Amino acid sequence: MGGYSHEYEISLKSGMVVYKILKEHYNCYRILIKENNWSLIDENDNISTIDKESFEVADHPNLVFDCIFNAIHGTPGEDGKMQKYFSDKNIPITGCNSYQSELTFDKVKCLNFLSSKGIKVAPSVTISKTNKPNLNEIEEKVGFPCFVKASNSGSSFGVYKVYNSDEMKNCLVSAFEVDNKILVESHIDGREFSIGVISFNGEKKVLPITEIITSNDFFDYEAKYEGKAEEITPAKISTELESKLNLLSKDIYELLELRGFSRSEFIVNSSGIYYLETNTVPGLTSESILPQQAKCANIDLKDLFINAIEEVIN
Repeated sequence: MGGYSHEYEISLKSGMVVYKILKEHYNCYRILIKENNWSLIDENDNISTIDKESFEVADHPNLVFDCIFNAIHGTPGEDGKMQKYFSDKNIPITGCNSYQSELTFDKVKCLNFLSSKGIKVAPSVTISKTNKPNLNEIEEKVGFPCFVKASNSGSSFGVYKVYNSDEMKNCLVSAFEVDNKILVESHIDGREFSIGVISFNGEKKVLPITEIITSNDFFDYEAKYEGKAEEITPAKISTELESKLNLLSKDIYELLELRGFSRSEFIVNSSGIYYLETNTVPGLTSESILPQQAKCANIDLKDLFINAIEEVIN
C-alpha cells in the first residue's frame, strides 16, 4: 500500500480495506511503500523497517512472506516495478506480471498495441519533452476539444480537457510535470462505460457494466473520488450493446494476457465502441467501481480478495 505517486492516499484506503478483510483469514501485515523507505506495520501498529534490497524486516528476521497483495495504484505497483521486484525475490504477487503491468500503465503503448489488434481507439498524437509539439498539426489530427493525458499516470492525475491552442500550451506544461510522455487524444462524444473483468474460480469473468455520468467536464479526480459522478451498475443498456461490450472487454483482457483484476473504460456512440484505457490495480474500497460490480454479481469482497491470493500461490 502507498506508493510513489499522486495516488498514495487512494492506495492507502484500498490497502486498509484489503487488510481488514484478509486479516480474518490469513496472518497479514501491512507493508507501507514510500520512495525513501519501506516499512512493515503489524496488528498492533508497531512499525519495522524493511530493507529494500533484501526485503528483510528489521524486527522480524525470520519472517517469510507467502504472497504479496498489491493495492498500490500508480507507480511502483501498477507499472511493473513491484511485479519485477517480487518476481526476482520469488514471492508471488497478486495481479498480472511486470510486462502486462508496464504495458497497460503506459497509455500510449497500450493504445498502440490494441489498435494494432483491431481495437477501435480515438485519433491521437504522442508528445515527449524532447520533441517540440506542433500545435497546428495536433489540432489538425485530433481537433478541439481534446484530452491532454500524462501517459504514465492514474486517477486522472495529469489529464486535462482542452478547448483551444492557448489552453493546450498551459495543459502540456502541467502534464509534463507528471510524466515525460504525453498523449493528446480526440474527445469522443458519447456514453462512458467501465467494465471489470477478473479471473475468478479459474475462469475469466466479465462483471456487470457500469455507466458513468459525471457533472464535471469529464470523469476526473473530483468526479471519481468526491462524488461528482453517478455510477449506474448495472448499466441501463440494450441486451445487444451489453453483449458487445462484454465480448470486447473480455477480448481485451485476453489480448493483454491479464490476470487478476482489471477495469477497462469505453465510450459508445453511433460510430461504435471506442477503447480508452485499462486499469490493472483498480480501486478496492466498497465505494470503488469494481467492488460495486462484484457486489452486483453476488461476489463478496472477501471471496474476491481470497481468490486473488489463491490464484497466485497455487
